[in-house]
Amino acid sequence: MANPGENSVSGKPPMSPWKKGALVVAVLAVPCLTAVAGGAFYFISRRYPAQDQALSNEARVNVLRLCSDVQSYRDEHGVFPAAGPVPKDVPRGGKAVPYEPDENLKNIGFEPGERVRYQYQVVVQETPLGQAEVTCFARGDLDGDGQVSVFSVTLDENGMTSPVKVEREEE
Repeated sequence: MANPGENSVSGKPPMSPWKKGALVVAVLAVPCLTAVAGGAFYFISRRYPAQDQALSNEARVNVLRLCSDVQSYRDEHGVFPAAGPVPKDVPRGGKAVPYEPDENLKNIGFEPGERVRYQYQVVVQETPLGQAEVTCFARGDLDGDGQVSVFSVTLDENGMTSPVKVEREEE
């Protein structure tokens, strides 16, 4: 029978109080760290819901596709067409509405799907140098609060596109 303070495994010295304390701290630290990480994940996911991020990506992809379709149209026909806005009103509350393109969007060949959560538009302006500059827009109000998020890409006369510019992405 082992004496108190001795290790029951034969030939092993007893565990020092420092090692016992370190073991207790390690065992308690894991659940605490898990709780902190879980809480951080919870608050981050509430601030940036996955659905809103997916919908923002939908707008980014579609506005780039729209500008690409406009450039393809220009390559074939020699002009940049203005188009939209379609749908006429900005969709609210993240609800998908039917996509019914106007004549120019049909001619461009832009097809984001049967239902959209963003309004799409192509605006053609003249630069101070007399060259055409195209801006493609995607606008939406995912949370329905009246604040509209705007995704835009600019296409210049040479076919160069800007990075996607975003205003109020979380709206």
